[in-house]
Amino acid sequence: MILINLLPHREAKRKQRKQAFYFGLGAAALIGLAAVGIWYAVLQQMTSAQSDRNQFLKREIAKLDEQIKDIATLRAEIDALQARQRAVEDLQTDRNTPVRLLDEFVKQAPDGVYFSSIKQAGNVVTLSGVAQTNERVSELLTNFMTRSPWLERPELVEIKAVNVLVNPKEPRRLFEFSMKVPVKRPAAPAGAASTPAGAASRAKAS
Repeated sequence: MILINLLPHREAKRKQRKQAFYFGLGAAALIGLAAVGIWYAVLQQMTSAQSDRNQFLKREIAKLDEQIKDIATLRAEIDALQARQRAVEDLQTDRNTPVRLLDEFVKQAPDGVYFSSIKQAGNVVTLSGVAQTNERVSELLTNFMTRSPWLERPELVEIKAVNVLVNPKEPRRLFEFSMKVPVKRPAAPAGAASTPAGAASRAKAS
């Protein structure tokens, strides 16, 4: 016996293919939406982590700014202390300078040299006097230049021969001179100069 299928099998197959296509399309859309959702969640997490890092960096930068302000204030205080220290040292040096200069002039003056005038303007002293010979004046200049810790680079302004009457019968030939002598300013003691720096290092360490 022969069986004949009179149902529209082509329409049924077409319907099955259409259903399979729609099912695949829906599955692809769901997979795409899931991938987009996962990627969006990852981006949100990365953005949140970066925002947390940015906030942390801002807080640390603010702390560093405060520390920099403290350091600048400390440096200003150190500079002020050093300026006061230099002012005190200058005052002490200037107060003792006349005595030391007179002592130096006595020490360095050779025999036969006599001072008649001593004037100081700033750090330059002008000396006037008489000497028995030119060689005495030259020796005085050499002593000021090489042997004195307080005097430097003496400059002879004028020297001239004069006749001085020791008594009415014995005129004596002497030499009047004038010279300028700069005064050295002694260096501050190492310990005193390093004190503010040591205080600064201790303050930074604390």
